[in-house]
Amino acid sequence: MSMKIMVVVASTRPGRLGPAIAEWFLRATVATAAELEIVIDVADLAEVGLPFLDEPEHPSTGVYVHAHTRAWSSRVDAADAFVFVTSEYNFAMPATLKNAFDFLSREWAWKPCLFVGYGNTSAGSRAVQMARGVAASMRMLSIGGDVYLRIADDVVDGEVVVDERRVGYARGALTQLARAADVLRPLRERDGQIVAAEAGDVPELVVLQRACWVDEAIANQALDLPALTETAAEVAAALAEWRVWVIRSGGRLIASVRARRDGDAWLIGRLMVAPDYRHQGLGQQLLAHAEAHAPAGTATIALCTGVRSTGPQALYRQAGYSLTREGAPPGSVLLRKATTGYVGNS
Repeated sequence: MSMKIMVVVASTRPGRLGPAIAEWFLRATVATAAELEIVIDVADLAEVGLPFLDEPEHPSTGVYVHAHTRAWSSRVDAADAFVFVTSEYNFAMPATLKNAFDFLSREWAWKPCLFVGYGNTSAGSRAVQMARGVAASMRMLSIGGDVYLRIADDVVDGEVVVDERRVGYARGALTQLARAADVLRPLRERDGQIVAAEAGDVPELVVLQRACWVDEAIANQALDLPALTETAAEVAAALAEWRVWVIRSGGRLIASVRARRDGDAWLIGRLMVAPDYRHQGLGQQLLAHAEAHAPAGTATIALCTGVRSTGPQALYRQAGYSLTREGAPPGSVLLRKATTGYVGNS
C-alpha cells in the first residue's frame, strides 16, 4: 500500500534557503521513495499562504469557516507522515510553521514526523527542538534521526554540498519514517469511526463520564450519579455486561454509548460526548448506531435521563422517544420507542 508523505517548507522570507534544502532532501531520497511506494507532497508555506490564524472556532472542533483552512485541512489530513524543513530564527522555529500547526488539530494526530533543520551555529537544532515539542502536543510522533545542515559547512552558493554520507543518512531517515507511518496507520484509520470499546479504553471512559455528567449533576442537583462515582473496575466490568461503542478524534476518546438486552427491551445508556465536541451530531450518530444493533425479538428501545436534563430529553424526543416516569429510578425519567422498522442484529 502506497503512502503519502508531506514535506513542509517552513520559512517564507525572501532569500530563504528552505526550497533548496527541501529539493536536496527530495533528490537524496528519490530512489528510497520509489522503492517504498511513497508519494511526496511538497507544501511550501510561502505558496500555501495561510494568514495568521483567523478561525473563530477552536481547531479541535474541526469546524472551519475559511476556504484556506479547509484546503489546508484536506491536504494535511491526506498525509501519512511529515518531513518538516525548518530554519532557525532567534533560537526558535519560524512563526509560519507554528501558525500552520495551530490551524488544525485532528489532522496531525497519530502521524510520525521527521525534521530537517538548517542554520548557522546550531544547524537549526534549537528550532527543531521547539517544533518537536509542539508536534508531540498534537499527538505526532517524532521518530528521531533528524537531519541537520550547518549553512557555513553544508551550503555553497545556495545549494547543499553533495555528500554521500549525508545522503545515506537522509535515505535511512525516510525509511524509518515510512515504517513508523505504517505502524501508526491503524490508529489513524480508527479516527472518527464508531468502534467497539476495548479494555484499554477504560481509563478514558472514566474521565469522559466525569466530564460529561458534571452538567447533569448540576441540573438535577444530585452528586451521587453512578456516572460520577463509578470506579475504573466498575467501568471495566460494564464492558462484559453491555455492548459499548466509542468514537475517537486525534486519538482521544471523545464519545461513547452502551446498550444491552433486558427481556424484550433494548436498553441504551451512557450516551456521552465530550463537552468540546458537542453540537456536531455525534450524539445522534451514536444513538442511531446503538438503536440499529437492537437484537431481533426486542419490542422497545428504552433509556433513562435526569428529570431536569432538558438537553438530553430534547435529543431523545427528536429521535422519536416518548417520555414517562413509570418504571424510572428516582430523579429520572424513562423514554421509550417501539423497534418497528428496525432490522435487529446481535
